Amino acid sequence: MIFKRSFDLLAVLLTAALWLPLLGVVGLLVRWKLGSPIFFRQLRPGFRGQTFELIKFRTMTDARDAEGRLLADADRLTSFGQWLRATSFDELPELINVLRGEMSLVGPRPLLVEYLPRYTPEQARRHDVLPGLTGWCQINGRNALSWEEKFRFDVWYVDHRTFWLDLRILFRTVGQVITRRGITAPGDATMPEFRPSNVPSQSTAASHNTTP
Repeated sequence: MIFKRSFDLLAVLLTAALWLPLLGVVGLLVRWKLGSPIFFRQLRPGFRGQTFELIKFRTMTDARDAEGRLLADADRLTSFGQWLRATSFDELPELINVLRGEMSLVGPRPLLVEYLPRYTPEQARRHDVLPGLTGWCQINGRNALSWEEKFRFDVWYVDHRTFWLDLRILFRTVGQVITRRGITAPGDATMPEFRPSNVPSQSTAASHNTTP
């Protein structure tokens, strides 16, 4: 784990000359297109379920209905926001989470806190490692997968993680971003709520930017 942390820090710091200017440009575009704040911040569960503040560029407006409730994701996701997600530029600020030690470059994506009690013991094993910017699930279908498939890929990574597997995932992620495969779930603007059969349906309209 110490070696993985050292690799994360080295990789992020050595590439800072590339991603820092991009971070600034995208931030200015978000400010121009969507207004302030430019960042979306939300508590997410990390290693062993401990929460941390995830940082992303916002991709949605704050449009609300007549009663002041946030509209559904599909109604708030702009074309510019769709482009940010398609290019994965909205994820750039998560490099700050990596520098803080809250995330790794590779690992299961951090999901919503309210999902924690919904996991089976096997699914909960995805929290045995730090969450990542990308992962085994992301290069094997991303949001085109069902939740059950996602969790199987996440747990497989936990059991088989190696430095060389991380490098393979990072390289394949580049191709995934270029081809823009699996950005959204079929029929959804982002990703449907994870809801096991014993959990009643709840609206996720107020979740804002919950795409894994």
